[in-house]
Amino acid sequence: MAKKKDSERHNAENGNAKNGDEPNFNDPDGFVDDISDEELLGDILATKPKETDGFDSVIIVDGIPKVGTDRLEKLKNVINKIFAKYGTIVSDYYPKDDTGSTKGYIFIEYNNSVAAREAVANANSYKLDKHHTFLVNLFTDYEKYTTIPDKWETPTPQEYPEKPNLQEYLLEPDAYDQYLVFDTDWHVQIWLNSSPHPTLLEDRERWTESFVRWSPLGTYLATVHKLGVVLWGGSKFAKVMRFAQQNVQFIDFSPCEQYLIIFSNYHDSSETKKLGIFDIRTGMEKRSFAIDGAPAWPIFRWSKDDKYFARIGQNLLSVYETPSFGLLDKKSIQVSGIRDFMWSPSDNVLAYWVAEDKDVPARVVLLEIPSRQEIRANNLFNVADCKIHWQKNGDYLCVKVDRYAKSKKEKGEVKYSGMHYNFEIFHMREKNIPVDIIEIKEPIHAFAWEPVGSKFAVIHGEASNIKVAFYDIKSGQKLALTKLLEKKVCSHLFWSPNGQYIVLAECREVGALEFIDTNDFSTMASGEHYKATTVEWDPTGRFVASSVSAWNHKMDTGYWLWSFQGKVLRRCNSNTFCEFKWRPRPQTLLSENKLKEVKKSLKKYTVQFEQKDRIRLTKASKDVVEKRQKLMKDFKEYRDKRIQEWKKQKQERLQLRSNVDTDELNADSKSYEEEIVEFIIKEEITLV
Repeated sequence: MAKKKDSERHNAENGNAKNGDEPNFNDPDGFVDDISDEELLGDILATKPKETDGFDSVIIVDGIPKVGTDRLEKLKNVINKIFAKYGTIVSDYYPKDDTGSTKGYIFIEYNNSVAAREAVANANSYKLDKHHTFLVNLFTDYEKYTTIPDKWETPTPQEYPEKPNLQEYLLEPDAYDQYLVFDTDWHVQIWLNSSPHPTLLEDRERWTESFVRWSPLGTYLATVHKLGVVLWGGSKFAKVMRFAQQNVQFIDFSPCEQYLIIFSNYHDSSETKKLGIFDIRTGMEKRSFAIDGAPAWPIFRWSKDDKYFARIGQNLLSVYETPSFGLLDKKSIQVSGIRDFMWSPSDNVLAYWVAEDKDVPARVVLLEIPSRQEIRANNLFNVADCKIHWQKNGDYLCVKVDRYAKSKKEKGEVKYSGMHYNFEIFHMREKNIPVDIIEIKEPIHAFAWEPVGSKFAVIHGEASNIKVAFYDIKSGQKLALTKLLEKKVCSHLFWSPNGQYIVLAECREVGALEFIDTNDFSTMASGEHYKATTVEWDPTGRFVASSVSAWNHKMDTGYWLWSFQGKVLRRCNSNTFCEFKWRPRPQTLLSENKLKEVKKSLKKYTVQFEQKDRIRLTKASKDVVEKRQKLMKDFKEYRDKRIQEWKKQKQERLQLRSNVDTDELNADSKSYEEEIVEFIIKEEITLV
């Protein structure tokens, strides 16, 4: 009966639907829903927008001075100057009370969340004056602070992720340096230059897909791949950070290793070339640039403290500041005809030179940053080209000037002929920065400053008589030639990182190397690494590496290690060898006085060093003896085993040989004949 009623009701509903009446889905009167929205739509409610969504680029700044409308504009200028260096400010809001005065806090919105977090990290606790200190927080933290529970609960301890010690290589007790060997099949090896034989630390196949680079202080090893760059570090060279950017062509580090610069060339995109600057610590991209044309690498050059970086444009010099990565004072420096510039390695001073323009002479200018003040300028005439060379400590600057020897006007045009060369030496630590000038009329092949000291060397002369000139700068005295070496076979100069020693190298064809002590200019040793393409000192100045790369030559490729006195210590030849790189070291933390004290008392430590060397050699000899003894023991065991087998097989040999024992030579005297053969070994004739 019930089924019949249900079917009748079902047919009645279908009939109503066919007649065009909509079904009624309303709850009956008095219905109570006992299912909550969270149980029914929990997954959908989880994505419900919050009031704070979209505000991750907004910050709240408390501690702002309370001012009226008459001083509000001045306050805004001050606040914008402080916070604009962290990123682009989209808008700001200054709440006011009934009287029109500010309430002491403001809201600032940046164009992205990265800038907002940077402002919080750097501007929090910023002291505006003795009465006002800024308290800076993200707007999105407001909800976090308002939902703090009344009852405190002990947080669950979380396991600390172990991170590699990036400076562990500096703890090597004997100060052995590391070096990298890179092969054509993307095979990378890291070696410890230990004594008496190097130790292999790491050996990886296809560690990179393009090339590898050490960071300037040796903290990281960078490998380049199709999808970006990876940094490695620690004792086991674990992955530290990854930076995503495709088609990488070049990479560079800032001097203090805070930032990584990556240049890519996109062949199938409207944005053909891109340069990205990344924060090494966080892995975040700080800024990117679209690059036009074929730029010379490096595009940007950095100041010694990573505070500024600059590049040359069309008649302008653009200086950017960190961490905002915006233009210094929001504008470039207009310099008509600028050709090149270099930062001082010790101060925020850059040197640039400007080419001649008709009657306007060329100029070399020293510019102080961030004040943009010209602290020295020097006019130059008949200039063809200039090269800027800073001494490592920033005490001196050398500008090599290529000048035309003669100039004359023909039909309104100036024509030049002949060349001679000047070296303009700027004394940066002296008052008014005086300039010494050296003139050389022969072709210049190379110039190099002594890294520690005040000497510099110049290779000059015709191909038939190559000369090497050494100059020494002494305060208050005229610059003079110290030593002139003639008829040398060399094209490059390589100073030891600690000064005093220099290698004169011919890196074009012969591969000749000459090791010279500049204290008395004596030749310690001469050698030859045929076809050598590069020569590099280790960071401590104890060893020299020369190499022949498969990128330049197809034969005799490999690398050699030399002592600083010119003795060959190791030859490693390989048909696939491409590159050899010493791992850099940061500058010493010892003061100059402490270094002088160590040098004076070096004899005290010499005994300890010699004792260590003897122990090391003894240990090496002991290892060799133990290895030989083990080989002899293994041989004797193998020989005894085979002799026992041979003795067991004697009956079988007798049966096969008609019971004739042939194990001894005299066992069958009838089967062989003895014959004595004599021949002359040596003939001597004595005349009496």
